[in-house]
Amino acid sequence: MSDIKKQNSESTKFIFLITIVATLGGFLFGYDSGVINGTVDGLQKAFNSTSVGTGLSVSSMLLGSAVGAFCAGWLADKFGRRNMLIVAAVLFIISAWGSGVASAPVEFIVYRILGGLAVGAASVMAPAYISEIAPASTRGRLTSIQQVAIISGLFLSFVSNYFLVKAAGGSTATFWGGFETWRWMFWIELAPAFLFLFALFIIPESPRFLVASGKNDKALQVLGRLMGEGGQKKLSEIQSSLAGNKHR
Repeated sequence: MSDIKKQNSESTKFIFLITIVATLGGFLFGYDSGVINGTVDGLQKAFNSTSVGTGLSVSSMLLGSAVGAFCAGWLADKFGRRNMLIVAAVLFIISAWGSGVASAPVEFIVYRILGGLAVGAASVMAPAYISEIAPASTRGRLTSIQQVAIISGLFLSFVSNYFLVKAAGGSTATFWGGFETWRWMFWIELAPAFLFLFALFIIPESPRFLVASGKNDKALQVLGRLMGEGGQKKLSEIQSSLAGNKHR
């Protein structure tokens, strides 16, 4: 009996770890959406842009978000949930770095669109991934953490911007390394983005995707870690579900 309790405890901890890692995508979603608010003055000064040009730069991420959200599901079915989250993490890193080094509006917009692709993919894939690894009894609670992560990312982006501006004396003032403060607002995002990327390599692929790819043995290993002795039963349920979907 004590062995079963120990196994259940380890499975619960593992599921919670996976959930936290996946919801880092939601955190970056919120951070990337909020950080742009503190950079408007810097963009206008650096690019000498009009209000229309600045508005396009600020809103360009939304275009990428729409495309990312539209394509994420199909790509995840083809290449895997975790693999798509890894791609999103890489895009977050490229976007954060590139947005800070951009020297022209077009260059900046391209990097922001790449960040938008990551935002769109993460907004779809993180909750989908969690729902596929979480037991039915806790699925609702665990997927709701994604929403908390998004709000936390928004909040911390404003906090980060505030302290950077306070330390430097303004968003357009020269700060560390001789770079303007608004550029550092983007670069701060590199820390959670790299954390997200590295953490994704310690969590497994979705067992549903593994079964759909014909990797039943690997799926059973993952389900064993997630659900203990109930792994075999869950594997059969996934197989039946996928068979039904294919039939329809």
